[in-house]
Amino acid sequence: MTEAVADPPAHPLTRAVRPAEDTAPEAMTIVAWSGDLDRIWPTLILGSTGAAYGMQTTIFFTFWGLFPLVRDDVRITGTNAMTKALAGMNRPGISNMKLSKFQMAGAGPWMMKKLARDQDVASPRELIEMCVELGVELWPCEMSMDLLGLRKEQLIDGVGEPVGAATALSAMSRSQINLFI
Repeated sequence: MTEAVADPPAHPLTRAVRPAEDTAPEAMTIVAWSGDLDRIWPTLILGSTGAAYGMQTTIFFTFWGLFPLVRDDVRITGTNAMTKALAGMNRPGISNMKLSKFQMAGAGPWMMKKLARDQDVASPRELIEMCVELGVELWPCEMSMDLLGLRKEQLIDGVGEPVGAATALSAMSRSQINLFI
C-alpha cells in the first residue's frame, strides 16, 4: 500500500497528493493522438502534474494531436490543396479545439471552458505554458507533420524538434508510465 504524502504543489495551478518518494515513477511518456479539447486537456494536466513532481515527462504529439501546437495566428496549414483543406475543416491552434462529442455548433467547448473557469481549472493554453515552464518534452511527430503539411515555424514556442516513432518508442521503453490519449 502506497502512503500518500501531502506536499505543497511545485506550481500554483497543480493540485494533487504526491506519492511517497520511494514509489514515485521516474518517467512518463504520453502519446497525444487527438486534438480534441476533452483529450488534450487531460494530456496536459497529467503531463504538467508529472513534471511538477519531478518525473521526466514527454508528450509525443501525432496526427490530429499536433494541431493544438500550431500557433493561433496560423489560419491555414498545409503544402497542397488536400492538406490545406484538412486544416480548413479542422482549424489548428489551442484556441480552436472542439469536443470529441457534443460540439453543438461551438456551444459545447464554450460550456466546458466556462465550467473550467468557474472551478479554477487551468486552461489548455495555461497548461501548455506550464508544461514548457516545468521542462516537459513536447515532441511533434515528424511523419505526421509531413503528412499534414505542418512546418516547425508554424508551431508554438517551447516545442521540441520533430521526432520519429522510434524516438518516441525509445522514451516509452524507459518510462514507468505510458499513456495513449
